[in-house]
Amino acid sequence: MKEIKDRELLHHYLQAYQIDSIFNEEVEPNLSLYSYHQGELICSQGDPAQHLYMLVKGKVKVYTTSAEGKALILSFKKPLEVIGDIEYVRGTDIVNTVEAVSPVHIIVVHQRWLSKYGKDNAPLLRLLLEIITRKFCIKSNSLSFNLMYPVEVRIASYLLSVSFDESDPLLTGQISPISLKDAANLIGTSYRHLNRIIHKFCEEGLIERHKGTIVVKDRGGLSALANHNIYE
Repeated sequence: MKEIKDRELLHHYLQAYQIDSIFNEEVEPNLSLYSYHQGELICSQGDPAQHLYMLVKGKVKVYTTSAEGKALILSFKKPLEVIGDIEYVRGTDIVNTVEAVSPVHIIVVHQRWLSKYGKDNAPLLRLLLEIITRKFCIKSNSLSFNLMYPVEVRIASYLLSVSFDESDPLLTGQISPISLKDAANLIGTSYRHLNRIIHKFCEEGLIERHKGTIVVKDRGGLSALANHNIYE
């Protein structure tokens, strides 16, 4: 995590996503812009909630972990997305773990400024209501996806969701070895079965293993198999 001390870039994001009117003149000076590397945790399940995060560049993965240590993917998020909204409204600890899938930029504001200056901020409250409602729908779909769809479909969706390419994210992307090792638990299958399906995808030309990484070669084929990438 690194702070980007560039107010012009921060204001660019605020205007680009039309959220400059959400933060009043008392809150706006207390906004900060941070960058996270691929694989970095933005917040962890069970930690005290202190900030509201607004994803303005890149992609993040949201997952929950059981008491036994098993993880379950809930969704992948792209801009514009708010993280910590449920915790802010309910006054609870962090509900889910959020991890950067690609390099990301996030606008961060401490909850104390929102509590002090934003309680009667109607535009902010409307945005939070809209996003929280959408999250509940996505969570329901995600849980149904993990229960009802075969492992092959879930793996195809996972590969699409965690792959990215900075120059053209729609064409190709690659996955780090660490992400692949985590995939078995996150998807709910064995590592052995995961490897069998990865090998099958390679034979079909959907992906390619190269120097310890997986490169997505046929996003269209994977998308068709994954029912158009349901994790997102």
